[in-house]
Amino acid sequence: MNNQNQYTGRILNFLELINEYEIQIPIIQRDYAQGRESQKEIRDNFLNAILNCIKENNPIKLDFIYGSIVDEKLQPLDGQQRLTTLFLLHWYAASKEGLLSKEEVIQAIERFSYETRISSREFCQVLVSESISVYSQDQILSKTIVNKNWFFLSWKDDPTIDAMLRSIDAIHEKFYEIDNLWDKLNSSLIQFYFVELENMGLTDDLYIKMNARGKLLTSFESFKAGFQKRINDENWEYEIDLKDSFGVKIDNDWTDFFWEFFRKNNTVDDAQIRYISAIAMIMQSVERVNTTETRVDLINQLQEEPSKVRPSHLTKRSFDFLVSTFNIYHEKLFLTDYSNDRLPFPMWRHTPKSSFLSMIVYEDNTASTIQRDSATYTQKVLFFAEAVYFLKNKEENKGSYEDWMRIIRNIISRADIDKDGSRPDIVRSPQSFDGIINLVNELSEGSQNIYKFLSEQPALKSQYAKDQIMEEVEKARLISYDSSNRDIIFKAEDNELLRGKVSFIFHAIGYDFTPSNFDAEQFKRISNIINEYFDSEKSLNNDIRRAMLSIEVDGKYDFYSYWWSYWHVGNSTKRRLFDKFREIEYCINHEYYREYFKKFVFQLLDKTPSQVAEDFLPAEQFPNWKKRLIKEPNILNENNKTNHIAIAEDNSHCFLLKSKRPREVEGNIKIM
Repeated sequence: MNNQNQYTGRILNFLELINEYEIQIPIIQRDYAQGRESQKEIRDNFLNAILNCIKENNPIKLDFIYGSIVDEKLQPLDGQQRLTTLFLLHWYAASKEGLLSKEEVIQAIERFSYETRISSREFCQVLVSESISVYSQDQILSKTIVNKNWFFLSWKDDPTIDAMLRSIDAIHEKFYEIDNLWDKLNSSLIQFYFVELENMGLTDDLYIKMNARGKLLTSFESFKAGFQKRINDENWEYEIDLKDSFGVKIDNDWTDFFWEFFRKNNTVDDAQIRYISAIAMIMQSVERVNTTETRVDLINQLQEEPSKVRPSHLTKRSFDFLVSTFNIYHEKLFLTDYSNDRLPFPMWRHTPKSSFLSMIVYEDNTASTIQRDSATYTQKVLFFAEAVYFLKNKEENKGSYEDWMRIIRNIISRADIDKDGSRPDIVRSPQSFDGIINLVNELSEGSQNIYKFLSEQPALKSQYAKDQIMEEVEKARLISYDSSNRDIIFKAEDNELLRGKVSFIFHAIGYDFTPSNFDAEQFKRISNIINEYFDSEKSLNNDIRRAMLSIEVDGKYDFYSYWWSYWHVGNSTKRRLFDKFREIEYCINHEYYREYFKKFVFQLLDKTPSQVAEDFLPAEQFPNWKKRLIKEPNILNENNKTNHIAIAEDNSHCFLLKSKRPREVEGNIKIM
């Protein structure tokens, strides 16, 4: 959408506005929702704010009212709900104080009308023209109205009328004891900002975009109303031009770009509430003003249900960060189309379909079996890393951005590999999210040149992912020492098995963490071997399993001891011959079992896995069943269905198990 709107803002109360313009809620608008039974909290909050203002004689501003003048009538674009409740409140004050006999009062109030339905319009008209008596606080005004002979029973089916009746009862309950209510309502106590959108034209598409988001008030609408009140109450936008204020931007520029990129079912409300909720979670960890327990509880709550974000969850600093990120992504999306600028290295399971922003507001969580309506913790960390980089580095620098995101990728890809091959995300709890956001925020101070920053070995307060940070520091030192180390380290990091962590190669080449002693050529050779034989989940095969059986450490040939169970039926010890690719990752990061893999990799410098097995010369006491598995490829190729074996207690034979937990000996192939 173009952004040629002209804004003229004035501070008015309801009576001043309605005396100047006839207010008409147009057909395309949704029904009045603030009076619905499900919206009691929102209704009560709004009415209580006005009630407290009157009782305490403390002026308030009720957010922005936007609209255009069409055929000399004001058609609200945003503010319908508040205007309708204010209309009912003024009608109530006039009825209670007997003012509906005065022509000037009638002429003012009757200038409010609903065009959404004929019944809604007629109800508003007759409510003003046919007075009722308000005589007791116990009186139920909705029943009084429904029992009038001018009330058509069919009107009960109009959702706007039904909601109005409920609001009238709520108003009566709260305001009955307020004297001189009419005068107090029409003083300077209760005002709002009125913005006339000139030369805009309220097209059907615009109304659908801005207001027709469903029949009920959305979580975003509810949040926005309360948040604007807090912004006003806390004076967060002191000396901010109206056109740059949160209320104007959230209804125009920011909604424009969300509508362009993240619209779903003709709404962006869900996307915006997820965005704001993610910011609230992130800033809890950045600011750290609450106790750890409070932070973690809130992070967990918003992760499970983003719609529970409340204005009280954001401070002034959070508000500033929210506004800044809205602005920066509006600029990026509209001017640079950054979503098409892919990172030149793998993000593995965290690769976004479109952009890091899209992950947290729009994309389905195909990678998570638990989190379906909210982005994962890891996705929110990646978004924060990118956002904080953009905010701290206003000048475009593709190389420094890529370096920064590479470091973050390495940290979030770190995982506690289980020996059964499972690899859960490291950021999978509110506690870990709290820790890594704090770490990323601290690292962001050096985001403009992250390798220079890390090479100087900064004294980081965060202890999160300490081992990986130490590795990133060492890689940064190597790159700083010799820039040619950069490419070979990056190539190793991008390997599917290693996923950002190259400590195994450091160990294999005996690196002593002195950059001048770094054997770049040997590092490159080991890296190439890993890329050649372990570059994907499909790399694992029986030749590798056979070759690993021939590798010795401390006189033992049992790399498979990383996994153990007992097969009672066969009185044998169960072992696994690398059932899953990720079990290799477990081994290379285990202090003992990585020695098997180190020896294997060095043999692969000159041989293939099959040749390693073929050239193996077993000692005389070497178990025959193990020798046969190494030397006879067909045994595993034709009979190894589960990669599980069971070894007899006297080591005289093994079974190739037909299933992972066979209940009988029969059917399991015995190798002597």
